[in-house]
Amino acid sequence: MTKTEIAKAFSNGEFEKTNKFISENAVWTVVEEDTFIGRQAIIDNCEQVGNYFQSVITDFKTLNIIAEGNKVVISGTAEFLRDKKRISFVSACDIYEFDDTNQIQSITSYCIQSK
Repeated sequence: MTKTEIAKAFSNGEFEKTNKFISENAVWTVVEEDTFIGRQAIIDNCEQVGNYFQSVITDFKTLNIIAEGNKVVISGTAEFLRDKKRISFVSACDIYEFDDTNQIQSITSYCIQSK
């Protein structure tokens, strides 16, 4: 997978596709919410988020992808539905930094939930 493909898969909740591309010392910062340090902490959180995604209908839309060197930025939206009713809508931007072997070194996520 390319850096852009890895980033897009992660941003769209396809975490299992990306696990092997997370470096051992990676850091995922969800701004104003939490920080996950290390590959296993990131994977553990992805499993919890993935379980939530399975409990709802998800509609991810990728709006922009910017890639330059070892950095990829993905912006988009996510709508979560249960029983055909919207329970959440999030606008998000994820900034990925990779090393030269396509391993994620850091992710910074900005998530704004609609009121």
